[in-house]
Amino acid sequence: MTDQADIDSSSLIDSRAAWLRLAVAVLLSTVGGVGMWSFMVALPAIQTDFGIGRGEASLPFTLAMIGFACGGVLMGKLADRFGIAVPLALGTALLVLGYLVVGLSSNLWQVALAHGVIGIGSSASFGPLMADTSHWFVRRRGIAVAIAASGNYIAGTIWPPVVQHFIATDGWRATHTGIGLLLMVTMLPLVFVLRKRIVHHHSEAASAALAKRQAESPFSPMTLQVLLCVAGVACCVAMSMPQVHIVAYCGDLGYGVARGAEMLSLMLGFGIISRVASGFIADRIGGVRTLLLGSVLQGTALVMYVLFDGLFSLYVISALFGLFQGGIVPSYAIIVREYFSPKEAGTRVGLVLMATLLGMALGGWMSGVIFDLTGSYQAAFVNGIAWNLINVSIMVWLLMRSRSRSASFAPAV
Repeated sequence: MTDQADIDSSSLIDSRAAWLRLAVAVLLSTVGGVGMWSFMVALPAIQTDFGIGRGEASLPFTLAMIGFACGGVLMGKLADRFGIAVPLALGTALLVLGYLVVGLSSNLWQVALAHGVIGIGSSASFGPLMADTSHWFVRRRGIAVAIAASGNYIAGTIWPPVVQHFIATDGWRATHTGIGLLLMVTMLPLVFVLRKRIVHHHSEAASAALAKRQAESPFSPMTLQVLLCVAGVACCVAMSMPQVHIVAYCGDLGYGVARGAEMLSLMLGFGIISRVASGFIADRIGGVRTLLLGSVLQGTALVMYVLFDGLFSLYVISALFGLFQGGIVPSYAIIVREYFSPKEAGTRVGLVLMATLLGMALGGWMSGVIFDLTGSYQAAFVNGIAWNLINVSIMVWLLMRSRSRSASFAPAV
């Protein structure tokens, strides 16, 4: 192996080196993923400190998700052109800057704008890493992409209780400053390990399979991309209600925010299991069916949140919610690799993930506003169920149209 940035060797596909690289990617995603999960825990403290409403206090999360969404497209384009190390290094710098600014903030708008920067930085450790991982695997691509995506949920499992502890003992400003310094000394060495970039290798069989799927698709590439983006918004508006507001919800019910942070960690911990399992499932039944399965189960869990609000019930439902929905987002990346050219993987995965994160941003803000209007989260859960039905409908329609198109291509007997 040379020291060049590009590696032109198909022998590395599905190799031991590919799996070791995946392990580093998961670790990097776990560390950088703090940018997506820290505000959920800080929300009650920031709301109390500034004396504002729940909807207004949710603004930093909304800007973080918008930054994460738009940043994913930018970072994906950089990864397609220069390899994964460039967007990761840029993302690390933005994360450090954002957290240090939050630590120095004196008003909500400073916190909100800094979280927009945090979102852009954190995006490099999610979608682009999944796209990069997909280039290093063929036979086990589904499980590899799912494992890469699990780093984000490992972050969601580890970071909330840690952040909650330091907010309780040192305050939210000092906690954010400490996170920024920690990211600076941990992420850059990991980025250096991933500096190598593999040149695309595609066998005739793989190219023929891709051409066949594109020919059988009932939609043009642009139409399919739009459908996936709309579905991504809908599924993540639904997903955001428990993930963004479970900590505040538990505080409102009198259980305390610490219980809510534990439920969030439990939810995301089971989400790790779901993400890995979804990879195995996708390798067998494909990305569309895997996404549909996860969406139906996610809707089921949201209905359970409406029906039960006891402490034990919320622990159980949060675990089930994580187990049901964890594989949804990685399925979008798998669908992109099934139906689009690998040379466009970073950009197209970034576009779909942008839609999912816009859905998270919209859902997080919308749930806060609904709470302010109604004084309860029950209507917010119902709103999530309605959005989830949109996602399910798109996946069912896509699957039915694909089956019809495949039948028309079948040879006559």
